[in-house]
Amino acid sequence: MWSPRERVLVSTATMIPRLVRHPVWRSGQAGDGAGQGVLLVPGFGFGDWSLRPLRSWLAARGYRPCGTRTGLNLGCTTQLLDRIERTLEDLARATGRRVIVVGQSRGGWLGRLAAVRRPDLVRALVMLAAPVLDPLGVHAKGLDLAQTLVRLSARGMPGLLDADCFGGDCYRVNSALLRAALPRQVAALSVFSRQDAVVPWWLCQDPCAECVEVHSSHTGMGLDPDVYAALGPRLARWSGDPRPTPFAVS
Repeated sequence: MWSPRERVLVSTATMIPRLVRHPVWRSGQAGDGAGQGVLLVPGFGFGDWSLRPLRSWLAARGYRPCGTRTGLNLGCTTQLLDRIERTLEDLARATGRRVIVVGQSRGGWLGRLAAVRRPDLVRALVMLAAPVLDPLGVHAKGLDLAQTLVRLSARGMPGLLDADCFGGDCYRVNSALLRAALPRQVAALSVFSRQDAVVPWWLCQDPCAECVEVHSSHTGMGLDPDVYAALGPRLARWSGDPRPTPFAVS
């Protein structure tokens, strides 16, 4: 019997060859991105490595992709959000324009929080299988893992979710931010799948975003050719935004 982690690895090993054989992997031009910064935010329990194929695909098209360097994204929501915001500032300063944020699962709703807090830094937002309507509405196993991390945090293990993220100020502040409408200047796309066994698809129906359905597993979103097909033209369009950030050099 395989563990959940082993099942993910086996699934990944199967999906990568399918992706690179698909025409979408070779579609687009090297100049499509024109140096546009793209911040990739991984899901709960996954690091930047989980979005490496997407990062390679973006770089080959002239985008400037960057990971969050937030480890496995298991920590306090507010602390992770602060770190993501600092990375957004660095990338916006380096490129001279607002950043496109692509987040998977927890990374998607963390990206949404960042877009609400700092629309001056975010050009567009892509949420892949992100339960933006209720992050605690995920299926039971995912919630059990989160509560286990809270218990470990209470015992002194650093860098994990804590009780404040479930019911304290951290939860209240960020829940209010998540319910807030996205600023009009931030374009948004939410990608969902009815085959998702982790996040109920209806929790991904952000009323401020264009919603696109694919046929993917939860963890397979970052390797699904249909996701790349949806991203290609939208990313190219968003990268043409002429409006500078406060960091742009005149």
